[in-house]
Amino acid sequence: MHIIAVALILSILAGIASFLFVGIIPSIIALILNIICIRKEKSINTVRSLAISVVGILLPVIMYLNSYGFSLPFEKIKGMPMLSQILYDNYTRLGFNMDWMLKDSGKLDEELLTEVNNGMGLYYVTEGVDFDEEGVHVAEEPVEEASIDDAIPGMDIEIDESSIFEAVDSNSDAGKMEIGKSDDDMPSYGGLPIGTLIVGQYFREDDHNCNPILVLQNKTGGACRFECLFTARDEDGNELATSRKTVEAVKNDALFVFEGRFDKGRLDGKRPAMYEFLVSKRDPYEKDMADEVSVFSQVLDYSVMVTAQNLSDKKVKVDAYVLFFDGDELVDCIWMIPRNEDEVTVYPKSAAAIKADAYYRFDRVETYYTAYEAVEAR
Repeated sequence: MHIIAVALILSILAGIASFLFVGIIPSIIALILNIICIRKEKSINTVRSLAISVVGILLPVIMYLNSYGFSLPFEKIKGMPMLSQILYDNYTRLGFNMDWMLKDSGKLDEELLTEVNNGMGLYYVTEGVDFDEEGVHVAEEPVEEASIDDAIPGMDIEIDESSIFEAVDSNSDAGKMEIGKSDDDMPSYGGLPIGTLIVGQYFREDDHNCNPILVLQNKTGGACRFECLFTARDEDGNELATSRKTVEAVKNDALFVFEGRFDKGRLDGKRPAMYEFLVSKRDPYEKDMADEVSVFSQVLDYSVMVTAQNLSDKKVKVDAYVLFFDGDELVDCIWMIPRNEDEVTVYPKSAAAIKADAYYRFDRVETYYTAYEAVEAR
């Protein structure tokens, strides 16, 4: 009876310690004692103690997999030990603010937080999509499809027939029915400014590039300029390639897209084992004009036409991303800039359209855009 009581107490204490990961070793010891006890006496107390010790072992294993997957430990945040990284990843994903671990350990000081994130801090996510405060998945906005004939009367629409996007993406008709390569389960982790949500996360590739794609939402309360550094890594966490992207001005509550591009030439033709993203924000340099612009997209056979209507009295730069889906799989992502003549702007009180072809088969598209005032160069 004495050894049964010891095994039960040890199982309980080890189970509590497992929430800090370190309980796995005493849980193994408790499991051995419980096996000895249950062979001598089969009772509800011995079974209960055995179950607690098993949970004490499984919990740290699950915490490790949540942080590193099936890989050996690798450096995520510079200088952070494995135990701290596991606790940081798991409790951050549960919604706890664990930034104190970064500050107290000297991994991320206040000066860096202020410089990179306007004092708002970072939170980290791994292989997942964010949820709002009520735990509800933030839904993606439906694509707007409209005919060019719906444009405001009196506005001239210019279609750029010699667009660089057509030159890049319209390789041939032979591939139009091919299925695009997509792997939305590609392991990933990254840091986001507080107030920024992930509403979609994808990974696609073609013959030349690997492309991580993030669909984000600005919930900071104001317009922001966002910057993103994508890093491709191998199985050991070593850096293979990087890709930097910027979105100039995003109004509050708006959705926007970051598309990274890893050249397969730098990856020796292989896919990375994982990728990292680090998003920062600051005040925009240019004025947000999204409320002065309407953007429509229309599917035309294997092409998409994007039309931007500028209702303001100023020149506007419009950056549109069209995501092509075959079912639930992302098969292509094209960056499109509606523009007048040789400029990359839409003139005041006018409209411009641009057409791009998707190389792979698709059955629906989603369109996201930002717009800001195009200031003349001095």
